[in-house]
Amino acid sequence: MYLRAAPKRQGRSVVSLALSVFLSLIFAIPAAAQTRPVIIDADPGTDDAMAILLALNSPELEIRALTVVPGNVTGEQGLDNALRLLSLAGRCNIPVAGGAQRPLAQKLITAEFVHGKNGMGDIELPPARCQADPRFAPDLIIEMVHKMPGQLTLVPIGPLTNIALAVLKDPSIVPLVKEVVIMGGSITEGNVTAAAEANIYNDPEAAQVVFDAGWKVTMVGLDVTHRTNFGRAHLERLAKTHGVLNDFATRVMGFLVELSAKFGAEGTPMHDPLAMGVAIDASLVKTKHMRVDVETRGQFTRGATVGNRNNAVEHNELRGDRYVMTGIDLVQPNVWVAVEVDAERFISFFIDRLAGK
Repeated sequence: MYLRAAPKRQGRSVVSLALSVFLSLIFAIPAAAQTRPVIIDADPGTDDAMAILLALNSPELEIRALTVVPGNVTGEQGLDNALRLLSLAGRCNIPVAGGAQRPLAQKLITAEFVHGKNGMGDIELPPARCQADPRFAPDLIIEMVHKMPGQLTLVPIGPLTNIALAVLKDPSIVPLVKEVVIMGGSITEGNVTAAAEANIYNDPEAAQVVFDAGWKVTMVGLDVTHRTNFGRAHLERLAKTHGVLNDFATRVMGFLVELSAKFGAEGTPMHDPLAMGVAIDASLVKTKHMRVDVETRGQFTRGATVGNRNNAVEHNELRGDRYVMTGIDLVQPNVWVAVEVDAERFISFFIDRLAGK
């Protein structure tokens, strides 16, 4: 009726409609294309360094802070490595804060055997120009989460000590965190024991706190990282890219490829870089939502992440001198577990990003 009564306005209405559609297409950018603010919590050894370089070269991520946890190396060495790496990248604008110096309930286990004496494949980086942030890492995490409610993604690629300490000190951060993407765990295998993956094994109690906190957790574990073998052909592709960071990355990946070859492997798994890749592009993996608990007591299974694929357990009732199964109880899933990966696409993605593509 309005258009018939006022034909002169019809053209304006069509133009307005077209303009509205045009603007909606511009501003309705897919979530994956938006800049994602992240805090990276790492124990800077070799693959952590590669994950950090991937993040630095990915415009989808805005690194708001880099916090350091002991694991691959001591907390002191890890902090020095982080500062040297960001200095090499010319990114002293990113706060770097040291955190816990030991796990919650056990002695620290470091892995210089795998990562080299300095954690960087024995490759000596120039002295750091960046300065450490004086804040305690868990406090920095708490502070930033409150300043950016609903926006920050936490990307822990080392033991989960700092993240657990932040939750224990201030549980109110949990609903304010957008997501937690971790490198750690496995529902099928271990790499430090038959059952446990290194990051979880280094602080099982912290991992259970993080898994049970009530936020969205995506677990990028050995189930997928062991399928992302970076081999000599990939190393040759990476070596063709040049620059200060690329040359460093080539040397680190060469160290890891050679180390893996000594144990009969044809390539080195991209553990931490894959987790960072998932934070950038979730489509690199397929996930399944399941209940995951961390074994903290078993003699042979401490540190194992036990996934309940069916999210159900049998219900037993005590009757006399025995228990009788009377039904099935559903359990609440708490972790999105990566179960499949597009491995070659990810490795190409990693090399392309370091090449500036």
